[in-house]
Amino acid sequence: MATIKKESFGKLSDGREVELYTLRNTKGTEVKVTTYGARLVAWSAYGKDHKRTDIVLGYADGAAYEKDNTSMGGLVGRHANRIAGGKVTIDGKTYQLDLNTGSHNQNHIHGGFQGFHQKLWTAEETDQGVKFTYHAADGEGGYPGNMTVHVLYSLSNDNELSIRYEAVSDADTVCNLTNHAYFNLNGFASGPVLDQKIQIFADKYTWADAESLPDGRILAGTPMDLRQPTRIGEHIDDDFDELVMGHGYDHNWVIRDEKPAVETKPSDPSCPIDYVGGGLKKAAYAESDQSGFTLTCYTTQPGVQFYTGNYLNGGLPGKDGVEFQRRTGFCLETQYFPNAFANPNFPQPILKKGDTWKAQTVYVLGQKD
Repeated sequence: MATIKKESFGKLSDGREVELYTLRNTKGTEVKVTTYGARLVAWSAYGKDHKRTDIVLGYADGAAYEKDNTSMGGLVGRHANRIAGGKVTIDGKTYQLDLNTGSHNQNHIHGGFQGFHQKLWTAEETDQGVKFTYHAADGEGGYPGNMTVHVLYSLSNDNELSIRYEAVSDADTVCNLTNHAYFNLNGFASGPVLDQKIQIFADKYTWADAESLPDGRILAGTPMDLRQPTRIGEHIDDDFDELVMGHGYDHNWVIRDEKPAVETKPSDPSCPIDYVGGGLKKAAYAESDQSGFTLTCYTTQPGVQFYTGNYLNGGLPGKDGVEFQRRTGFCLETQYFPNAFANPNFPQPILKKGDTWKAQTVYVLGQKD
């Protein structure tokens, strides 16, 4: 298993201490995660030039993350992505969630004004990685039920970063958790990702309006067809309604319900990843000709939001003083489909009282041949 180092990551504005954990495997690959928002801070590895490259956008300390408004690297919830009008109906009762997004702040996103990515989590080292825990109170963000969430970050010797989620609640509630890391395979300070390639293992996507809200339609074809490796910038500015309204890619794809046929278990048995028996599906693949890095995403979730950092606009210095500008990172957010409560044909992100909600996403960092 990876070795783990714990250190201070500064203080929040109210004086609370923030911790940083570094997982390091036998290849020298390092993953850094923090108790503020259970966020992924860094992921660095040696590339084809034998130089260390950090492929995750992020900040230098907890105080900077507290100022961030892009959910950078965060563990978002209770509900990742958008809900129209912030209204959810569970067992015949309607709940009003925080209204924190939209052209007139009329919709809900990422758990509300103080989502999970803006909370200070507790952490413990385990024999598999770093386990984060947060207890969400009934009514937080408008959601029903007291909910306890555990998130386990693991790093294998095969450069597989596993994120395992578990949640329980004392009342029926909403649960749709994801990680909002921004990746740049040429390094976080290298500029736009438009020349990197993306492939999504989905035949269809959920159409979304100018507020990024799906209306129930599940469509195929058009410039949203990313079934083959495609340069991110090839169609991103096409005169196509979805790309114009989203200012680029910011959409949910319906992952094919099939398991990879040729993958095997990793060589590191201490890391809880099982491509064959664990229900993981291949969701997306990205690569860079410049760095030679590849990134493959697997998940148990039905959808993946591919977002190209269209609203990054600098202004807040990140690691090494870098200000992250538009389209300098891309996200692969595994999830239930956005706005599912308004579209009963979508899978519904409901956690029943007493049940345990479980999900896993694995990102594999590799090298092109």
